Amino acid sequence: MALDTQKMETQKIKTAVVILNWNGKSWLEKFLPNVIQHSNDAEVIIADNNSSDDSIKFLEENHPNIRIIQNDGNYGYAKGYNLALKQIDAQYFVLLNSDIEVTKDWISPIISLMDSDKTISTCQPKILDYNNKNRFEYAGASGGYIDKFGYPFCRGRIFDFLEEDKGQYNDATEVFWATGACLFVRASHFWEVGGLDSDFFAHQEEIDLCWRLKNKGYKIMVEPKSVVYHVGGGTLNVGSPLKTHLNFRNNLYMIFKNLPLSYLFIIIPIRLVLDGIAAITFLGNKKGISHLFAVMKAHFSFYFEIPKLITKRRNISQKCSLTGKTNYSILVKNKLKGIKNFSDL
Repeated sequence: MALDTQKMETQKIKTAVVILNWNGKSWLEKFLPNVIQHSNDAEVIIADNNSSDDSIKFLEENHPNIRIIQNDGNYGYAKGYNLALKQIDAQYFVLLNSDIEVTKDWISPIISLMDSDKTISTCQPKILDYNNKNRFEYAGASGGYIDKFGYPFCRGRIFDFLEEDKGQYNDATEVFWATGACLFVRASHFWEVGGLDSDFFAHQEEIDLCWRLKNKGYKIMVEPKSVVYHVGGGTLNVGSPLKTHLNFRNNLYMIFKNLPLSYLFIIIPIRLVLDGIAAITFLGNKKGISHLFAVMKAHFSFYFEIPKLITKRRNISQKCSLTGKTNYSILVKNKLKGIKNFSDL
């Protein structure tokens, strides 16, 4: 029995790079060989969300040694990963988007950092734009922050403005959230807080996860010694009304779950006004009325889910002061004061 136990322990994977795929054969063709080439110190696994293209056939014919986990439906990012990760015994999970190009030494700097401090739950690399490699990419840049009203932004990206990477954010530091595009997470901590919230489906679920981990007292880090290049918008285009709906709805879910009660009664009414203004501004640009209705739908979805969200709140010890959560409004800083660079905040 002791020998069997020892054998099982030695079979545990230290780092599992898990790529969630849904009808993404073209991305797998383009980027999977690169990931395999530069991930010798990890096991690469594909988790498929019941793709209807020939992704599985492509993998079986071209990468027969790659482990494939097949979900029986398209469960989105959150539940799709939860289902797959339950089948993987590893110390660290790396949740990697299929539209990412990794670099030669992208894994070891982050694993070394996390090995050195057991209170680090998640970490991300520096994320640059695949199509403009001297600029930060929207989904994470060089580490995520959140303002007093729950709006996320990054070192290197405030709203839609992407800074040029001049090495100004090359320090490893504690942040508020790490991007789901390339998320290194300690498996034990991931399951301690219940994994990703499946009700999010997609978008901002990684921020919610990081917030719950920070409420537990754990650290979220960025390690820019690791660099990857992200295409972005590989599954839901930036112009999609569904993307708008999920971002607004999930942001409300997230702040309702994680904010202390005393803040909640102040923030939610303010967000109702701010989101209303944002919805109206859609009428003045190319997004149009479909995005206005997407915001309205997001709010009604949130109101109907409040009883369920109250139950979720009971499992979270909300804290007032957390590293990476600011006491100012990024809307005021950016829209009224014209600040575009994170370093000028």
